[in-house]
Amino acid sequence: MWKGLRDFLMRGNVVDLAVAVVVGTAFGQVVNSLVADVITPLIGALGGAPDFSGIKLGPVALGKFLNALLNFLIVGTAIYFLVVVPMQAVQNRLQKKAETAPPPEPPEEVRLLREILEELRKKA
Repeated sequence: MWKGLRDFLMRGNVVDLAVAVVVGTAFGQVVNSLVADVITPLIGALGGAPDFSGIKLGPVALGKFLNALLNFLIVGTAIYFLVVVPMQAVQNRLQKKAETAPPPEPPEEVRLLREILEELRKKA
């Protein structure tokens, strides 16, 4: 039973997932700091305080929802422009390289089989 648990935990995909969670958490902190410490103060400097938490519609704290919505939009925009766009550029560059590369030479067995097929077609 312990060997099975050890084997499960040492599989590549479990370790990769654990690393992804840790890196994702750290990256989330970086993005949240970017939004809270850089982008939101810039928005506040340009258009007034971006804190809507004081807005209430009766007992409904509408301002907190607006703050969360604004934070979501800023985080989504930051992730798109800082992660998605650069990754797409790298992926496109690699794809173009792969498309322009000549196809690999077939193995010797495949070449011989093709020659045999051509000879059989000539005889038929």
